[in-house]
Amino acid sequence: MRNLKFRLIVMNFLEFAVWGAYLTCMGAYLAGHGMGGQIGYFYAVQGFVSLFMPALVGIVADRFMPAQKVYSVCHLIAGVFMLLSGWYALSSGDAVEFGTLFSLYTISVAFYMPTIGLANSVAFTALNKAGLDTVKDFPPIRVFGTVGFICSMLFVDFAGFQNNHNQFLVSGILSIVLSAYALTLPDCPVTKNSGQSRSLVDILGLRAFTLFKDSRMAIFFIFSMLLGVSLQITNGFANPFIQSFGDVAAYAETFAVKHANALISLSQMSETLCILLIPFCMKRFGIKNVMLIAMFAWVLRFGLFGLGNPAGGVWMFVLSMIVYGVAFDFFNVSGALYVDQVTDPSIRSSAQGLFMIMTNGIGATVGTLTAQQVVNHFVYSQADAAAQVAGWSSTWLIFAGYALVVAVLFAIIFKNPQQVATKPIER
Repeated sequence: MRNLKFRLIVMNFLEFAVWGAYLTCMGAYLAGHGMGGQIGYFYAVQGFVSLFMPALVGIVADRFMPAQKVYSVCHLIAGVFMLLSGWYALSSGDAVEFGTLFSLYTISVAFYMPTIGLANSVAFTALNKAGLDTVKDFPPIRVFGTVGFICSMLFVDFAGFQNNHNQFLVSGILSIVLSAYALTLPDCPVTKNSGQSRSLVDILGLRAFTLFKDSRMAIFFIFSMLLGVSLQITNGFANPFIQSFGDVAAYAETFAVKHANALISLSQMSETLCILLIPFCMKRFGIKNVMLIAMFAWVLRFGLFGLGNPAGGVWMFVLSMIVYGVAFDFFNVSGALYVDQVTDPSIRSSAQGLFMIMTNGIGATVGTLTAQQVVNHFVYSQADAAAQVAGWSSTWLIFAGYALVVAVLFAIIFKNPQQVATKPIER
């Protein structure tokens, strides 16, 4: 049993180390190579491919090929194209072109995003076959994914890779290693065809969209999308924002400017710790209040960026990293629990998929692209370094204002689940 858990820990560690190598520092590389105005596209495409690739790859894993082998193939393709992204960036130097780099990167991301769900599928199948309790035994395994993300971030930072092509090469190498390792994981048999026909709507999990017929669920999913707008903004723009202070003499030699990725890694550390607070907070405050806490945490996350600086105001940056754990975990986990409680078992998995589509798919895609336009207007339209720093401050305060409006509207419109009927919603 210990051997199985250790093998799954290694899988989760590598799974998120692949992502951590570039997710929080790619924006700095792009900004430093004349593509600051296109950062949003690189992050938005993650949400776009998440709308369909996990479902399509999931069909293959369910019906045609064992999940661990599909997992291996996806990481092989993702790794190869991430290596090609790094090789192209290396060979092009300062002449790297958006179109070529974005195309190679998009193919890599299209095959990486489904692996997050496949990793869960492989772990659940292995734990069930071993007679273990997934609710009890999976969370301590999954937390090592966040540890892997943090370790990868720190390695890229202190190795001096956060502003160059090597971040892509590190990610690609890790993905190739995981592709090979996946072939050693426990077998996940495909589902036998029972002869019962299923429509494409059922196969792709689209039946859950019928939940919009229920007003409380429609309101919940709409707010999920509105909050999802915030999810990728700091991943894309926090690093180039902090490093922009390096062009101002008073801040150029500060630790935050030189090691922005290390500072940002505090966000993931906070995320790991805040997961432990959720059971207590859910019991003490209830689902609606926990989700409200998350929304107001987003206000602080953005607002503290707008008011802080890498010198005397660095404590605001640190506090912003700490509240990120609350902002991210409290809504994502409590939201998933709410969906689990109020939907019928026949569409529960599809409903969880819809929750992810609304937050990490539609919300994050629209949010990142919109944020890019705000950043372009206030920051990259300015030629002077001090003016850009001031523009960043205005930008973060605008994001904070948006999060505040969403929180207030949610408090007014969304009814407390304890005050409404609790009968599960059916298809």
